[in-house]
Amino acid sequence: MSHRALHRTLGGAIALTCSLALVLTGCTPEGGQVGSGQAGGLADDGCTSVVVATSSEKVNLMEELGQSFADSAEHDGLDGCATVRPVNVASGKAAQYLSDSTETWALGDDTAPSVWSPASTVWTDRVASIAGERVVAGAESFAKTPVVFGVPESMARALGYPNAEIGISDLHDLIADPDGWGAVDKPMWGSFKIAKTNPNSSTTGMSTLLMQSYAASGKTEDLTAADVDASEEFSRVFESGAIHYGDTTGKVLQNLVDRSTGSGSSYVSAIALEETSLYNYNIGNPDSHTVQPGEELTPPEEKLVAIYPSEGSMWSDNPAVVLEADWVTPEQRLAAEAFVRFLHTPEAQQLLPEYGFRPLDDAVDVSATLNADVGIDPEQPVRSLPQPAPEVVSAALDQWALIRKPSAILQIIDISGSMDESIGGSRTRLDGAIEGATTTLGQVRPTDEIGVWAFTTGLSSEIDGERIDGIGVVRPFGPLGGDKEGLQDDIRDLAHSQRAGTPLYDAIAAGYDSMKGHAETGRINAIVVLSDGEDTDSVMRLESLIQRINADQQEGGNNKPVRIFAIAYSEGADLESLEKLARASGGQVFNASDPSKITETFQSVMNNF
Repeated sequence: MSHRALHRTLGGAIALTCSLALVLTGCTPEGGQVGSGQAGGLADDGCTSVVVATSSEKVNLMEELGQSFADSAEHDGLDGCATVRPVNVASGKAAQYLSDSTETWALGDDTAPSVWSPASTVWTDRVASIAGERVVAGAESFAKTPVVFGVPESMARALGYPNAEIGISDLHDLIADPDGWGAVDKPMWGSFKIAKTNPNSSTTGMSTLLMQSYAASGKTEDLTAADVDASEEFSRVFESGAIHYGDTTGKVLQNLVDRSTGSGSSYVSAIALEETSLYNYNIGNPDSHTVQPGEELTPPEEKLVAIYPSEGSMWSDNPAVVLEADWVTPEQRLAAEAFVRFLHTPEAQQLLPEYGFRPLDDAVDVSATLNADVGIDPEQPVRSLPQPAPEVVSAALDQWALIRKPSAILQIIDISGSMDESIGGSRTRLDGAIEGATTTLGQVRPTDEIGVWAFTTGLSSEIDGERIDGIGVVRPFGPLGGDKEGLQDDIRDLAHSQRAGTPLYDAIAAGYDSMKGHAETGRINAIVVLSDGEDTDSVMRLESLIQRINADQQEGGNNKPVRIFAIAYSEGADLESLEKLARASGGQVFNASDPSKITETFQSVMNNF
C-alpha cells in the first residue's frame, strides 16, 4: 500500500463532511457554521467557482482532482482561472432536489452545483425520467467501483473465503436459519446480521436491493418489474437481517472499528458497501471523511475482506455531468465542462486507485494499490450485473417500502429552557424540533410502533407501571395505526409545555429500560433522543449508563438490541457524551449544530428505520 494512501496531505479541504455527512446540513467538519461566501463558506478567490456535488466517498478524490485540474491543459484553455469546490451531498438526496427544481438549489445558493457526480447513473437516469433528460444530458462515467459485502476476515474464512464461491443466496440462507452462524459451526457468533443503507438515498442500498432481485430470479441481465415482484419474499427475508438502515455506511464502519461496540458478530456480520468504502476502512478511514492536513490514518485491528457475490455485482459507475440548471452561469458552465473533460484524461484516471476506485479501462493494472492487503481481489467480480430500466428501479423502491424491516421507535425530545432560544424568523429551537419530528413521521408505517416522550425537570409520568420523574409522555408506545395526524398534533402541543432543567442521562436511561422491555427480535428497536445542551439535573451518571448498555451487549442482548440515535441540536449540546452512548449501543450521533437545518437532520435519522 502506498504511503500516499495511508498519510494524505490535502491542502484547502473545503468539503462539508459533518458527522455521518448529514446530507450537507450546514456543518463544517468540526461542526461549525458554514459561511455565506463561496461553496463551503470559502472566500472568493477571484476564480470561477465550480461547485461539484458529490457522494461522500469521492470527496477526497474530487479535492485532489480539482488541484490537478488547475495544472491541466483543460484548465489552461479557459479564459480565466477556475477553482473546483467539492461538497458532499448524498446521491439520492441530490436526485430528489434536482427532480423537484432546477430553478433553485434546495441547500442554498452558496452550494449550488455546476457539476453533479452521484455514485451511479441510476440516479442521473432517475432525474432524467422525472425532470427531463436535458437536466443531466451527457452524464458519463469517469470512475467505477463494484458493490460487495464486507466481512471481517475471520468470519469470511468461516464461510469458505477465499476459495469458496459465496452468493447473496448463501447470506439469505444464513439470515433465515434460526441457528444463524451455528449453520457453519460457529454458534457462539449468534444470528447473521447485515448492515444496509436506505435505498431511497444511498446508491449502495439501491444496488443491493436490485442485486437481491437478480439473485432471487437467477437472472444476470434483463431484470424486469415482474422479477422484482416475484422476489418479494426472498428480499423480505434478506431485509430481516438488517441491524438498521441509514444514508451511508460510514457510521456502521466507524462503529465496527470502535472496540466499545464489540467486534464481529456482536455488532454486524456483513456490510453491503462499495469496494472503495471497504478500501477506505482498511487503510484507516472508516467513514471516508475528508482527510485533514497532517492527519495520519490507522488501519483497523481486523480488516474487512470483499465478498463478491457469485450471482454477480452491480457497479457504481460514478458519472459526472454539467447540470442544466438556472443557477449555473455561462462562465461556470465553461469551467465545469473543462473539468468534466479532464476527468477522462490519463492524468486524472491514474489518481483513481489511490482513492479506492477503478479506472474506466479494465486493462489498467490496479493491483499495486487494490489488492489482498486491503481485502480486495482486482480480478473480481467475475460477473457484472447491468443497471435495470428506471421503471424497474421504481418497482424495487416501492417494494422496499413494504418489506423493509419493521421498526419500534421511541422519540425523546428535550424541552428544557434552552429550547426557547431563537433560530431566526421568530422560531425557537423547540419549534424546529417539532417541525422535524412531525414532518418525518411520513416514513413511519402504520404497522411500526412508536412512542414520544418529552423531558425536563418538574414533569412526572407513569410508564410501564412505574412513576418516572422528568418525563412527559406525549404518546404512549404502541402501533402507529391510522393516527399519524393525531400524533403530529400531540407533538405540536409541546410548544405550550413548561421549560426547566435538563435531566438528559435520566431520560435516556428511562427510555432505554422501557424499550428493552418492548424490544422484539426481527425488528429495529431504537431510541431517537434530541438535546440542545449538557446534562444538568440527572441522578444517573454517564459512566453508569454506558456500563449498563455495554453489559447488555456482552450478555447476549444482541438478538434484540436497543440502539440509540442521538441528535446534538446546537453547538452547546454534549456531543461527546451523546457519541459515547450512541456507539455503545451500536447506534449513531447526528451533529445538528445549525438548528435551522433540524428537519434535514431528522430525515437522516429516520432513514435508519
